[in-house]
Amino acid sequence: MKVSVKDFAPSWFASVMGTGALALVSLAYSGRLAVLKNVAVWLTYFNTAMFFVLLIPWSLRWLKYRENSTKDLYHPMVSHFYGTIAIAMLVLSADYLLILRETAVAKAFWLIGTPLTIFFALLIPYLMFIQEKIDIKSVTPAWFIPPVGLIVIPLSGGPLIGTFHGIWKEIAILINYFAWGSGFFLYLALFAVVMHRFITHEPLPCGIAPAIWINLGPIGAGTSTLYMLVRNSDFITAKEPFLAFGIVFWGFGVWWLAMAVIMTLHYIRRLSLPYSLAWWAFIFPLGAYVSATHNVGTAFGIGAIDSFGFALYWLLLALWLLTGVKTLKHTLLD
Repeated sequence: MKVSVKDFAPSWFASVMGTGALALVSLAYSGRLAVLKNVAVWLTYFNTAMFFVLLIPWSLRWLKYRENSTKDLYHPMVSHFYGTIAIAMLVLSADYLLILRETAVAKAFWLIGTPLTIFFALLIPYLMFIQEKIDIKSVTPAWFIPPVGLIVIPLSGGPLIGTFHGIWKEIAILINYFAWGSGFFLYLALFAVVMHRFITHEPLPCGIAPAIWINLGPIGAGTSTLYMLVRNSDFITAKEPFLAFGIVFWGFGVWWLAMAVIMTLHYIRRLSLPYSLAWWAFIFPLGAYVSATHNVGTAFGIGAIDSFGFALYWLLLALWLLTGVKTLKHTLLD
């Protein structure tokens, strides 16, 4: 896998998303294992460096090879990964806010990442809408990325509401609720399209098979950010219905997690699962779901759910290490 500026894939920022998610759940479970707090801090600094390193070829590609970058925007599969750079900023915002307690840095990432996320969430569907025809075979769970970006906005946006004042606080509330609501219903609409593709056509190509796990992203992030948003909204006095909806939404994720595992084993045993950047699709979605599992377990005081999340944390860590090593190996040696 040769990496060059001309061919630099926008999906590289999925690695920042995944690493940031791992950092957040490491902090979440540091109550069970204290050393995980240090892991969370280290991952945040490492992730920040990785983001800015990746930003160099991403920017140079737009400056030197704009035609290639623009062409990717119209590609029915690749285009959806453009939103990962914006989501990476939102995840870093949450890392700085919740792990390092650096509110100013977190706010800066959020103020840049939020409008960029909204931009891609409008641009990518628009470009799909105006195309004459898109083959159903081009539909993959990567189509969930724009709505996932919207759903992630309240992750740090919810707690940051209190840092705004006057009309800006009202605008922050508007943006957070608009983002979660539009992201959630976009996910529902696209979920039907993706399920149609799964049922009526052959399995995904082996190179993008890990994208099956992406469905855990909107489920996990949607649950966690709903909780985060509602808890930071003083005007919502009856919070229990939202918490109850969250555990139901999370419950659907248990089914999809099992299906993702089964399908992955199917590829390993009967087809093929070669390494590609698509392997990072294992990480952020699972990380988001582990976070949701912890949030649901602690919200309702159900230890079994939280313990289930802690078990999934070790799977997440193992997949992150495996994917990271393979990424480094293919980047440096191929």
